[in-house]
Amino acid sequence: MKTRITELFGIRHPIIQGGMHHVGYAELAAAVSNAGGLGIITALTQPTPEDLAREIARCHQMTDRPFGVNLTFLPSFNAPPYPEYIDAIVQGGVKAVETAGRSPEQYMPQFKAAGIKVIHKCTSVRHSLKAEKIGCDAVSVDGFECGGHPGEDDIPNFILLPRAADELTIPFVASGGMADGRSLVAAMALGAEGMNMGTRFLATKEAPVHDNVKRAIVKADELQTRLIMRNLRNTERVMNNAAVQEIERIEKEKGESESIDDIRHLVTGAKGRLVLQEGKMDEAAWSCGMVAGLIHDIPTCDELIQRIMSETEFIVRERLAQFLNG
Repeated sequence: MKTRITELFGIRHPIIQGGMHHVGYAELAAAVSNAGGLGIITALTQPTPEDLAREIARCHQMTDRPFGVNLTFLPSFNAPPYPEYIDAIVQGGVKAVETAGRSPEQYMPQFKAAGIKVIHKCTSVRHSLKAEKIGCDAVSVDGFECGGHPGEDDIPNFILLPRAADELTIPFVASGGMADGRSLVAAMALGAEGMNMGTRFLATKEAPVHDNVKRAIVKADELQTRLIMRNLRNTERVMNNAAVQEIERIEKEKGESESIDDIRHLVTGAKGRLVLQEGKMDEAAWSCGMVAGLIHDIPTCDELIQRIMSETEFIVRERLAQFLNG
């Protein structure tokens, strides 16, 4: 399948693995890239730029296909050393970067000078247009269904994707609710030229997370996620567990007076590692999309991507064609 996304990133299939904290290591990125998609290493999961450089080198040893790096720009007074992380990306020969969080505008010259293609994650049309204006090559449009941070507009992909198609001239992929060939065909019908999957790639054999996490996703249905931090306007979609129920109790009690310090002990990255790496499922909130309801197995990345593309071809050539020929 050829789209502007496959052409832009030099990949066989228009499928991108989302950058996920404590998940986007070389093992998963290489597996996705070897299967014909675009694997993504998560930069800030690596404690230092030097660690990121080593992780990029490790990924190059595992695949000769293109892969990218996710770099999230945090609203923090103690910001990570972003120029040094970008240097590690450039020196590592990476040609694709997925940016997220705050605008990457001030770093775009550094990316462009190195010939790096930038895809920015956006949860609204207005942010997508800003990404296009500052020179991003593509956008990942995140609907309300997505795991992690869906923004504050609450617009699902059935509305958001065609709105983005109406406004953008650069290509975009659909993110949030993506799991199979049906997802890809639907996203492309609505104007996207590929899809980004996070939660679906969590439930794969190569995902470097505890089996308890993978089994929890397979067991869950579409009703098992919750939205937290709405009072803080930093909404996050997470899997329901004991920690999330405690967060909900605190948020109900505090209301508009809530601060991040009230729930920090249940949402910090260190606690998230206990869930994802050690399988202690009630220790903290962890990001998960509503798409868990569509996930019923734990395949390899290659099995998953080949299945998606086979389903896509069947839907386009057989199922949809019969309606035209009827």
